[in-house]
Amino acid sequence: MTGWRIGWMIVPESHVRLIERLAQNLFICAPHASQIAALGALDSIDEAETLKGVYKVNRDLLLNSLSKLGLELEAEPDGGFYLYLNVASKTNNSLALAQDILVNAGVALTPGIDFDPKRGNTTIRISFARDTIEIKEGIARLTRYFSELE
Repeated sequence: MTGWRIGWMIVPESHVRLIERLAQNLFICAPHASQIAALGALDSIDEAETLKGVYKVNRDLLLNSLSKLGLELEAEPDGGFYLYLNVASKTNNSLALAQDILVNAGVALTPGIDFDPKRGNTTIRISFARDTIEIKEGIARLTRYFSELE
C-alpha cells in the first residue's frame, strides 16, 4: 500500500521497543481512509499475488538490461520494487542525471541523493512497479538515452 502510509515492519526482537517508541512519535494512527483501504487490501490477496508476479517479471527485465545500459546494480534487490543503481561511471551528480533523463528520455528516476547524503550523488533508484509494457518502454528509452551519450 505504497503512499497510504500503512503497513508493518519486521525487526529483530531486540529492536521492537525502540521502533515502537519512534513510531508513536511519528504518528498516532493511520488515517481513516488508509485503514479502510487496508481492510479492503486484506481481501485482495489474489490481486496482490498477480502484481507480485508482474513485478518479478519487471525486475528480471531490468536486471537483464543493466549491463546493456552501462549501469551497475548497487545492491541486490530483496523485497520491495526498486533497484538501486550505481551511476558513478556516468556522473557524480545523480540529481542532474535524473533531471536530464526525465527531460530527454521521458523516464522518471529518483536521484540517490534523496536517500544517501554521502554516496547518493552516484546512485539512482528505479521502480519496477508498473505494467510490463511500460517497463519495456522505459528500458528502450534509457537504452536510446545512454547510447546517445557515448
